[in-house]
Amino acid sequence: MPVVQRQRHRLSTVILKEGQRCRPVMAPDVFDGERVLAFDLETTGVSTQYDRIVQLALIGADETGGEVHYERLVNPRRPIPAGASGVHGIYDHDVRSKGDFSTVADEVAALIEGAIIVGHNVRKFDMAMLESEYLRLGKRTPKPKAIMDTYELVRRLKIGRPHGLGAQCTRHGIALKDAHTAAADAAASMLLFWRLSVDHAPSFRKSIEEIERWAVHGTVASDSSELGRGLGDLEPVDSLGKIRIDDGHMVLAFGRHKGRHLSEVQFEDPRYIHWLLSPKGIEDEEAREKVKVYLEGVQ
Repeated sequence: MPVVQRQRHRLSTVILKEGQRCRPVMAPDVFDGERVLAFDLETTGVSTQYDRIVQLALIGADETGGEVHYERLVNPRRPIPAGASGVHGIYDHDVRSKGDFSTVADEVAALIEGAIIVGHNVRKFDMAMLESEYLRLGKRTPKPKAIMDTYELVRRLKIGRPHGLGAQCTRHGIALKDAHTAAADAAASMLLFWRLSVDHAPSFRKSIEEIERWAVHGTVASDSSELGRGLGDLEPVDSLGKIRIDDGHMVLAFGRHKGRHLSEVQFEDPRYIHWLLSPKGIEDEEAREKVKVYLEGVQ
């Protein structure tokens, strides 16, 4: 197959079970030449601040279409609760001889940095959990080029509940074997993204950045007029364009305070600013720091 054609129809071959490969997954053309990796974690619990990683998987393709399959067990340096083990099947004896997260941190960072990350609820859970692990090590969290969160996408596309990965795989005819293992869930989320991009193709005929922005907070309504530029015309501070610059002032481009200066919101609704400066508000760590510096300067 010629190089151009191979790039256009590059395959992300993912492994659902050791020794068993799923059908090749055609990535949309928008992913040509990109490292695209499905990402999933298994953990000691659901707190992104206090719980720890016990297994992680990054599965997909590199920039040339070569297969990537990275899967590791991680010692959380604490007992794994019985409830968590009952979900993912990983027990203390499985990780006792393994290294902790510090032993895989650099490898994981190299894979995620600049990649397109695909996963189900990956923005609010897996990436937030990962950030906590890097903070404990005093290291910078790797920054993907974009996050394609299938949980966000099924909600944005108004696909029926339940929105969990298993239910959505069943709805879309995807066989999820070995559910709640990192590799299987990562592979399933990649297949789900592909299925969504085929079934709802018009919504995916955008740039990577536009798809992500649309998935997170919808298309920003046109608010331009003869009085000046609209929010969509302003320079973004973060990767999703939630915060924008207007003549030196930072302006919210989403949510209940959309169109207002951050300095005003800080005075009137400090709890909202506290949320905004958390990973749940602005996912981009570098952007959060810029916003903090800006707000300190206007106090």
